[in-house]
Amino acid sequence: MNPNPNFITVLLLKLIQVWDRVRLLRHVRNCPGLQIDASASSNFATAKFDLAPGAKLVIGPGVVTERIREGVRFEIGAGASVVVEEGAWLRTDIAPVFLRAAPGARIVVGRESQLSACMLTAKTEITVGRNVLIGMGTRIFDSDQHAVDVAHPEVSLPVHVEDHAWIAADVTVLRGVTVGTGSVVGTRSLVRSSVEPHTVVSGVPAKLYGKVGDRTGLDR
Repeated sequence: MNPNPNFITVLLLKLIQVWDRVRLLRHVRNCPGLQIDASASSNFATAKFDLAPGAKLVIGPGVVTERIREGVRFEIGAGASVVVEEGAWLRTDIAPVFLRAAPGARIVVGRESQLSACMLTAKTEITVGRNVLIGMGTRIFDSDQHAVDVAHPEVSLPVHVEDHAWIAADVTVLRGVTVGTGSVVGTRSLVRSSVEPHTVVSGVPAKLYGKVGDRTGLDR
């Protein structure tokens, strides 16, 4: 009697998951600041972890990602921290998700948020609230990255994306911006100033286009 193909497939998937759990344990052993909840996806075994001494990375309960080699890339400097809270989804099926915290900086990705093929790079602080959507190709910076000249040094200011906001694809968010609760930022916008709660903004630079109602009951 030939084995059931479905049984073989399920068995292979289970073996891959077991192997990935072993790889995760090795990552945790080799990176003292790395904490991965037991219920987080075993697919994080394929992520890239670059943690400097004193860095901290916490991946919370039920956090998921795809099984793609280096699909999620964590680069965390000395004394910096990145926290990915319960139920978040770092979606990498289109392109990688890149979270970079410079020495002493802080990044928080809130509960049930979805980050798709985007980049967050912090020199002070970037916080993403609960049930936030961030689209592919989007970049969030909390600093200028470089000085303009000797008279204009680099400036860094925290960026906050509040609960239930939706930042669409290929958006750039610059230092000092707060994207308000329940707001929507249109595709390919450049956000240089804060976005009021429950508003729609779009354009280069982003300008007000209208109001947004209750987004709290929407599925991601």
